[in-house]
Amino acid sequence: MDLTKFIDNFADQFDETDPTEIKAETVFHELDEYSSLIALSIIAMVDEEYDVQLKGDDMRSAVTVEDLFNIVMSKAE
Repeated sequence: MDLTKFIDNFADQFDETDPTEIKAETVFHELDEYSSLIALSIIAMVDEEYDVQLKGDDMRSAVTVEDLFNIVMSKAE
């Protein structure tokens, strides 16, 4: 699992946000398009792609895309 692929998968969850705007250091909660629906899409993507179950608390505690990636890495077996 690498960060670049994770960022690509993460960016795919957004319809209107330019994927080039989403980087490791992006504070994703501040993206205009970010919503609870997008959060659910990200949780589903992580489950499908990485076989990791994220919780709402994980989404809230992560500030940047890289923070979320690190949470996923820590839960991956």
